Amino acid sequence: MNMETLIAQAGTKRDPSTGSISTPIYQNATFEHPELGASTGYDYSRTGNPTRTALEECVAKLEGGHKGFAFSSGMAAITSILFLFKPGDHIVFSDDLYGGTYRIAEEIFRRYGLEATYVDTSDIEATENAIRKNTRALFIETPTNPLMKITDLHAMNLLAKKYGLLTIVDNTFMTPYLQQPILLGADIVLHSASKYLGGHNDVIAGIVVTANEKLSEQIGKLQNGAGAILGPQDSWLVLRGLKTLAVRMERQQENALKIASWLKEQDQVKKVYYPGLPDHPQHEICKRQARGFGAMISFEVQSKESAAKLLKSVSLISFAESLGGVESLITYPTTQTHADIPQSIREERGINDRLLRLSVGIESSVDLIEDLKTALKEEVLT
Repeated sequence: MNMETLIAQAGTKRDPSTGSISTPIYQNATFEHPELGASTGYDYSRTGNPTRTALEECVAKLEGGHKGFAFSSGMAAITSILFLFKPGDHIVFSDDLYGGTYRIAEEIFRRYGLEATYVDTSDIEATENAIRKNTRALFIETPTNPLMKITDLHAMNLLAKKYGLLTIVDNTFMTPYLQQPILLGADIVLHSASKYLGGHNDVIAGIVVTANEKLSEQIGKLQNGAGAILGPQDSWLVLRGLKTLAVRMERQQENALKIASWLKEQDQVKKVYYPGLPDHPQHEICKRQARGFGAMISFEVQSKESAAKLLKSVSLISFAESLGGVESLITYPTTQTHADIPQSIREERGINDRLLRLSVGIESSVDLIEDLKTALKEEVLT
Protein backbone atom coordinates (compact mmCIF):
# COMPACT_ATOMS: atom_id res chain seq x y z
CA MET A 1 0.00 0.00 0.00
CA ASN A 2 1.29 3.48 -0.85
CA MET A 3 2.63 5.67 1.95
CA GLU A 4 0.06 8.39 1.25
CA THR A 5 -2.78 5.90 1.74
CA LEU A 6 -1.32 4.51 4.97
CA ILE A 7 -0.99 8.04 6.32
CA ALA A 8 -4.50 9.12 5.37
CA GLN A 9 -5.93 5.98 6.99
CA ALA A 10 -4.08 6.50 10.30
CA GLY A 11 -6.18 5.06 13.10
CA THR A 12 -9.34 4.46 11.05
CA LYS A 13 -11.91 1.70 11.64
CA ARG A 14 -10.50 0.56 14.97
CA ASP A 15 -13.91 0.16 16.65
CA PRO A 16 -16.09 -2.37 14.77
CA SER A 17 -18.70 -2.31 17.55
CA THR A 18 -19.76 1.21 16.49
CA GLY A 19 -18.26 1.63 13.03
CA SER A 20 -16.39 4.74 14.17
CA ILE A 21 -14.04 6.04 11.46
CA SER A 22 -11.83 7.83 13.98
CA THR A 23 -10.20 5.86 16.78
CA PRO A 24 -12.13 6.61 19.99
CA ILE A 25 -10.37 8.24 22.92
CA TYR A 26 -10.31 5.49 25.53
CA GLN A 27 -10.02 7.70 28.61
CA ASN A 28 -9.54 4.70 30.86
CA ALA A 29 -7.12 3.92 33.65
CA THR A 30 -8.21 0.30 34.02
CA PHE A 31 -10.14 -2.38 32.15
CA GLU A 32 -12.51 -5.10 33.34
CA HIS A 33 -11.39 -8.73 33.17
CA PRO A 34 -13.86 -11.22 31.65
CA GLU A 35 -12.88 -13.84 34.25
CA LEU A 36 -9.91 -15.05 36.26
CA GLY A 37 -6.96 -15.64 33.97
CA ALA A 38 -8.59 -13.90 31.00
CA SER A 39 -8.03 -10.45 29.53
CA THR A 40 -9.37 -8.35 26.69
CA GLY A 41 -5.75 -7.51 25.90
CA TYR A 42 -5.95 -4.38 28.03
CA ASP A 43 -5.58 -4.35 31.80
CA TYR A 44 -4.10 -0.99 32.88
CA SER A 45 -3.44 2.01 30.66
CA ARG A 46 0.22 2.40 31.60
CA THR A 47 0.78 -1.03 30.04
CA GLY A 48 -1.55 -0.55 27.10
CA ASN A 49 -4.39 1.66 25.93
CA PRO A 50 -6.39 1.12 22.70
CA THR A 51 -5.95 4.73 21.53
CA ARG A 52 -2.22 4.59 22.12
CA THR A 53 -2.01 1.18 20.46
CA ALA A 54 -3.63 2.59 17.31
CA LEU A 55 -0.95 5.30 17.13
CA GLU A 56 1.90 2.91 17.91
CA GLU A 57 0.85 0.40 15.28
CA CYS A 58 0.39 3.12 12.69
CA VAL A 59 3.83 4.67 13.16
CA ALA A 60 5.52 1.25 13.22
CA LYS A 61 3.93 0.49 9.87
CA LEU A 62 4.96 3.85 8.41
CA GLU A 63 8.57 3.36 9.52
CA GLY A 64 8.69 -0.25 8.33
CA GLY A 65 9.53 -1.38 11.86
CA HIS A 66 8.57 -4.25 14.14
CA LYS A 67 6.81 -2.26 16.86
CA GLY A 68 6.07 1.31 17.89
CA PHE A 69 5.97 2.95 21.33
CA ALA A 70 4.40 6.29 22.21
CA PHE A 71 5.93 8.36 25.02
CA SER A 72 4.97 11.50 26.91
CA SER A 73 7.59 13.57 25.03
CA GLY A 74 10.48 13.25 22.63
CA MET A 75 12.86 13.51 25.58
CA ALA A 76 11.02 10.68 27.36
CA ALA A 77 11.54 8.61 24.21
CA ILE A 78 15.28 9.38 24.19
CA THR A 79 15.53 8.67 27.93
CA SER A 80 13.97 5.25 27.46
CA ILE A 81 16.36 4.44 24.63
CA LEU A 82 19.37 5.44 26.74
CA PHE A 83 18.09 3.15 29.51
CA LEU A 84 19.11 0.27 27.21
CA PHE A 85 22.73 0.93 28.14
CA LYS A 86 24.73 0.34 31.32
CA PRO A 87 27.48 2.24 33.17
CA GLY A 88 30.71 2.16 31.21
CA ASP A 89 29.00 1.94 27.82
CA HIS A 90 29.92 4.50 25.18
CA ILE A 91 27.74 6.10 22.49
CA VAL A 92 28.87 8.10 19.47
CA PHE A 93 26.48 10.97 18.82
CA SER A 94 26.15 13.32 15.85
CA ASP A 95 27.98 16.46 16.98
CA ASP A 96 25.42 18.87 15.55
CA LEU A 97 22.31 17.76 17.39
CA TYR A 98 19.35 19.02 19.39
CA GLY A 99 20.47 20.72 22.59
CA GLY A 100 18.08 18.63 24.70
CA THR A 101 19.77 15.43 23.54
CA TYR A 102 23.17 16.86 24.45
CA ARG A 103 21.81 17.98 27.83
CA ILE A 104 20.41 14.59 28.78
CA ALA A 105 23.59 12.79 27.72
CA GLU A 106 25.93 15.18 29.52
CA GLU A 107 23.97 16.35 32.57
CA ILE A 108 22.00 13.21 33.42
CA PHE A 109 23.30 9.98 31.92
CA ARG A 110 26.99 10.84 32.24
CA ARG A 111 26.42 10.91 36.04
CA TYR A 112 25.41 7.26 35.78
CA GLY A 113 28.49 6.24 33.83
CA LEU A 114 27.26 6.47 30.24
CA GLU A 115 30.03 7.91 28.08
CA ALA A 116 29.47 10.07 25.00
CA THR A 117 31.56 11.32 22.10
CA TYR A 118 30.30 13.84 19.55
CA VAL A 119 31.46 13.58 15.96
CA ASP A 120 30.46 14.79 12.50
CA THR A 121 28.57 11.67 11.39
CA SER A 122 28.48 12.96 7.81
CA ASP A 123 32.18 11.98 7.90
CA ILE A 124 32.33 8.16 7.92
CA GLU A 125 36.06 8.03 8.68
CA ALA A 126 35.76 10.42 11.64
CA THR A 127 32.85 8.36 12.97
CA GLU A 128 34.81 5.12 12.72
CA ASN A 129 37.77 6.73 14.48
CA ALA A 130 35.48 7.68 17.39
CA ILE A 131 34.44 4.06 18.03
CA ARG A 132 36.00 2.47 21.13
CA LYS A 133 36.02 -1.02 22.60
CA ASN A 134 33.12 -0.04 24.88
CA THR A 135 31.07 1.69 22.16
CA ARG A 136 27.59 0.26 21.97
CA ALA A 137 25.68 2.55 19.60
CA LEU A 138 25.68 5.32 17.03
CA PHE A 139 23.08 8.01 17.71
CA ILE A 140 22.42 9.95 14.52
CA GLU A 141 20.43 13.00 13.55
CA THR A 142 20.00 13.49 9.82
CA PRO A 143 19.46 16.22 8.84
CA THR A 144 21.22 17.57 11.89
CA ASN A 145 19.80 20.29 14.09
CA PRO A 146 20.39 23.11 13.26
CA LEU A 147 23.06 22.94 10.52
CA MET A 148 21.26 20.42 8.31
CA LYS A 149 24.20 18.06 7.74
CA ILE A 150 23.25 14.73 6.16
CA THR A 151 24.57 11.37 7.29
CA ASP A 152 24.76 8.53 4.78
CA LEU A 153 22.52 6.06 6.60
CA HIS A 154 23.39 3.06 4.46
CA ALA A 155 27.12 3.58 5.02
CA MET A 156 26.59 4.28 8.73
CA ASN A 157 24.56 1.13 9.21
CA LEU A 158 27.26 -0.93 7.53
CA LEU A 159 29.78 0.64 9.91
CA ALA A 160 27.59 -0.18 12.90
CA LYS A 161 27.20 -3.79 11.81
CA LYS A 162 30.97 -4.08 11.36
CA TYR A 163 31.48 -3.22 15.04
CA GLY A 164 28.32 -4.82 16.41
CA LEU A 165 26.69 -1.51 17.34
CA LEU A 166 23.10 -0.37 17.46
CA THR A 167 22.13 2.40 15.05
CA ILE A 168 19.69 4.91 16.54
CA VAL A 169 18.26 7.59 14.23
CA ASP A 170 16.34 10.68 15.21
CA ASN A 171 13.99 11.01 12.23
CA THR A 172 12.05 14.03 13.52
CA PHE A 173 13.03 16.44 10.74
CA MET A 174 12.23 14.07 7.87
CA THR A 175 9.36 11.89 9.17
CA PRO A 176 8.68 8.42 7.75
CA TYR A 177 6.98 10.06 4.79
CA LEU A 178 10.34 11.28 3.51
CA GLN A 179 12.85 8.91 5.14
CA GLN A 180 12.67 5.39 6.59
CA PRO A 181 15.94 4.62 8.40
CA ILE A 182 14.90 1.10 9.46
CA LEU A 183 14.57 0.10 5.81
CA LEU A 184 18.16 1.34 5.39
CA GLY A 185 19.34 -0.87 8.27
CA ALA A 186 18.79 1.19 11.43
CA ASP A 187 17.81 -0.57 14.65
CA ILE A 188 15.82 2.16 16.39
CA VAL A 189 14.08 5.26 15.06
CA LEU A 190 12.73 8.02 17.26
CA HIS A 191 10.63 11.14 16.81
CA SER A 192 9.58 14.14 18.73
CA ALA A 193 5.97 13.61 17.67
CA SER A 194 5.22 17.14 18.88
CA LYS A 195 6.70 18.23 15.57
CA TYR A 196 5.70 16.97 12.10
CA LEU A 197 3.80 13.87 13.18
CA GLY A 198 1.36 15.91 15.27
CA GLY A 199 1.79 18.84 12.94
CA HIS A 200 -0.33 21.47 14.70
CA ASN A 201 1.74 22.69 17.67
CA ASP A 202 -0.91 21.39 20.08
CA VAL A 203 0.61 18.25 21.62
CA ILE A 204 3.81 17.05 23.32
CA ALA A 205 4.69 13.45 22.43
CA GLY A 206 7.51 11.09 21.52
CA ILE A 207 7.72 7.96 19.37
CA VAL A 208 10.15 5.05 19.26
CA VAL A 209 10.05 2.38 16.54
CA THR A 210 12.15 -0.76 16.84
CA ALA A 211 13.43 -2.97 14.04
CA ASN A 212 13.21 -6.38 15.66
CA GLU A 213 11.48 -8.43 18.35
CA LYS A 214 14.37 -8.32 20.83
CA LEU A 215 14.50 -4.52 20.86
CA SER A 216 10.71 -4.33 20.96
CA GLU A 217 10.69 -6.45 24.11
CA GLN A 218 13.38 -4.30 25.72
CA ILE A 219 11.75 -0.95 24.91
CA GLY A 220 8.34 -2.33 25.88
CA LYS A 221 9.62 -3.24 29.35
CA LEU A 222 11.16 0.22 29.74
CA GLN A 223 8.00 1.97 28.58
CA ASN A 224 5.84 0.02 31.02
CA GLY A 225 8.35 -0.01 33.88
CA ALA A 226 9.39 3.65 33.77
CA GLY A 227 5.87 4.70 32.81
CA ALA A 228 6.55 7.72 30.59
CA ILE A 229 3.58 6.84 28.39
CA LEU A 230 1.49 9.02 26.10
CA GLY A 231 -2.06 9.54 27.34
CA PRO A 232 -5.09 8.64 25.21
CA GLN A 233 -6.12 12.21 24.34
CA ASP A 234 -2.62 13.13 23.21
CA SER A 235 -2.38 9.84 21.30
CA TRP A 236 -5.59 10.80 19.48
CA LEU A 237 -4.21 14.25 18.67
CA VAL A 238 -1.10 12.74 17.07
CA LEU A 239 -3.25 10.27 15.12
CA ARG A 240 -5.43 13.12 13.88
CA GLY A 241 -2.37 15.09 12.83
CA LEU A 242 -0.79 12.10 11.09
CA LYS A 243 -3.66 11.87 8.62
CA THR A 244 -2.44 14.99 6.79
CA LEU A 245 1.31 14.33 7.11
CA ALA A 246 1.84 13.61 3.40
CA VAL A 247 0.08 16.71 2.11
CA ARG A 248 1.65 18.90 4.79
CA MET A 249 5.18 17.70 4.09
CA GLU A 250 4.78 18.16 0.36
CA ARG A 251 3.60 21.77 0.78
CA GLN A 252 6.15 22.57 3.48
CA GLN A 253 9.16 21.30 1.56
CA GLU A 254 7.94 23.00 -1.62
CA ASN A 255 7.81 26.27 0.32
CA ALA A 256 11.18 25.58 1.95
CA LEU A 257 12.99 25.19 -1.36
CA LYS A 258 11.54 28.46 -2.65
CA ILE A 259 12.49 30.30 0.53
CA ALA A 260 15.99 28.80 0.74
CA SER A 261 16.65 29.70 -2.90
CA TRP A 262 15.43 33.25 -2.25
CA LEU A 263 17.51 33.63 0.92
CA LYS A 264 20.67 32.65 -0.99
CA GLU A 265 20.24 35.70 -3.21
CA GLN A 266 19.94 38.22 -0.36
CA ASP A 267 22.96 40.38 0.47
CA GLN A 268 21.97 40.46 4.15
CA VAL A 269 22.21 36.64 4.34
CA LYS A 270 25.71 35.19 4.65
CA LYS A 271 24.92 31.48 4.43
CA VAL A 272 21.94 29.18 3.93
CA TYR A 273 21.74 25.60 5.23
CA TYR A 274 19.17 23.51 3.38
CA PRO A 275 19.83 20.03 1.91
CA GLY A 276 17.48 20.70 -1.00
CA LEU A 277 19.88 23.27 -2.47
CA PRO A 278 22.11 21.68 -5.13
CA ASP A 279 25.25 23.17 -3.57
CA HIS A 280 24.59 21.58 -0.17
CA PRO A 281 27.59 19.26 0.53
CA GLN A 282 25.41 16.18 1.03
CA HIS A 283 22.62 17.05 -1.41
CA GLU A 284 23.10 13.87 -3.44
CA ILE A 285 23.19 11.64 -0.35
CA CYS A 286 19.92 13.10 0.88
CA LYS A 287 18.43 12.71 -2.57
CA ARG A 288 19.45 9.05 -2.61
CA GLN A 289 18.15 8.02 0.82
CA ALA A 290 15.04 10.18 1.17
CA ARG A 291 11.95 11.13 -0.82
CA GLY A 292 12.56 14.84 -0.28
CA PHE A 293 14.59 17.38 1.64
CA GLY A 294 12.28 18.44 4.44
CA ALA A 295 11.15 21.89 5.48
CA MET A 296 13.81 23.06 7.94
CA ILE A 297 16.16 25.87 6.95
CA SER A 298 18.93 27.55 8.92
CA PHE A 299 20.63 30.73 7.77
CA GLU A 300 23.20 33.23 8.96
CA VAL A 301 22.73 36.97 8.83
CA GLN A 302 25.45 39.61 9.11
CA SER A 303 25.56 40.05 12.88
CA LYS A 304 23.94 39.26 16.22
CA GLU A 305 22.19 42.62 16.01
CA SER A 306 20.85 41.74 12.58
CA ALA A 307 19.43 38.50 13.93
CA ALA A 308 17.73 40.30 16.82
CA LYS A 309 16.19 42.90 14.50
CA LEU A 310 14.89 40.25 12.11
CA LEU A 311 13.29 38.31 14.96
CA LYS A 312 11.57 41.48 16.13
CA SER A 313 10.47 42.48 12.62
CA VAL A 314 8.83 39.30 11.34
CA SER A 315 5.05 39.38 11.69
CA LEU A 316 3.58 36.43 9.78
CA ILE A 317 6.35 34.10 10.92
CA SER A 318 6.25 33.56 14.69
CA PHE A 319 9.39 33.90 16.80
CA ALA A 320 8.93 30.71 18.83
CA GLU A 321 10.65 27.45 19.69
CA SER A 322 9.64 24.09 18.24
CA LEU A 323 9.06 23.17 14.61
CA GLY A 324 7.05 21.05 12.22
CA GLY A 325 3.64 22.66 12.60
CA VAL A 326 1.49 24.13 9.87
CA GLU A 327 2.51 27.60 11.06
CA SER A 328 5.99 28.90 10.19
CA LEU A 329 8.26 29.45 13.20
CA ILE A 330 11.69 31.02 13.51
CA THR A 331 14.04 30.52 16.44
CA TYR A 332 17.47 31.54 17.69
CA PRO A 333 19.37 28.31 18.49
CA THR A 334 22.22 29.82 20.49
CA THR A 335 19.95 30.95 23.35
CA GLN A 336 16.97 28.68 22.81
CA THR A 337 17.09 25.13 21.42
CA HIS A 338 20.86 24.77 21.94
CA ALA A 339 21.41 26.96 25.02
CA ASP A 340 22.55 23.98 27.15
CA ILE A 341 25.52 23.30 24.88
CA PRO A 342 28.52 25.32 26.15
CA GLN A 343 29.24 28.41 24.06
CA SER A 344 32.72 27.28 23.01
CA ILE A 345 31.33 23.98 21.72
CA ARG A 346 28.40 25.70 19.97
CA GLU A 347 30.69 28.11 18.18
CA GLU A 348 33.14 25.37 17.22
CA ARG A 349 30.28 23.51 15.54
CA GLY A 350 29.01 26.62 13.75
CA ILE A 351 26.05 27.46 16.00
CA ASN A 352 26.90 31.13 16.33
CA ASP A 353 25.02 34.28 17.36
CA ARG A 354 24.17 35.09 13.72
CA LEU A 355 22.33 31.81 13.09
CA LEU A 356 18.55 31.54 12.75
CA ARG A 357 16.48 28.38 12.26
CA LEU A 358 13.27 28.50 10.25
CA SER A 359 10.53 25.87 10.34
CA VAL A 360 8.57 26.45 7.14
CA GLY A 361 4.81 26.00 7.34
CA ILE A 362 2.03 25.56 4.80
CA GLU A 363 1.26 29.25 4.25
CA SER A 364 1.74 30.86 0.85
CA SER A 365 5.44 30.96 0.03
CA VAL A 366 4.84 34.40 -1.48
CA ASP A 367 3.62 35.72 1.87
CA LEU A 368 6.44 34.06 3.80
CA ILE A 369 9.10 35.52 1.50
CA GLU A 370 7.44 38.93 1.73
CA ASP A 371 7.57 38.72 5.53
CA LEU A 372 11.28 37.87 5.45
CA LYS A 373 11.91 40.55 2.82
CA THR A 374 10.25 43.18 5.00
CA ALA A 375 12.15 42.03 8.08
CA LEU A 376 15.50 42.12 6.26
CA LYS A 377 14.64 45.56 4.86
CA GLU A 378 13.81 46.80 8.36
CA GLU A 379 17.20 45.58 9.49
CA VAL A 380 18.92 47.54 6.73
CA LEU A 381 16.91 50.73 7.43
CA THR A 382 17.71 50.68 11.11
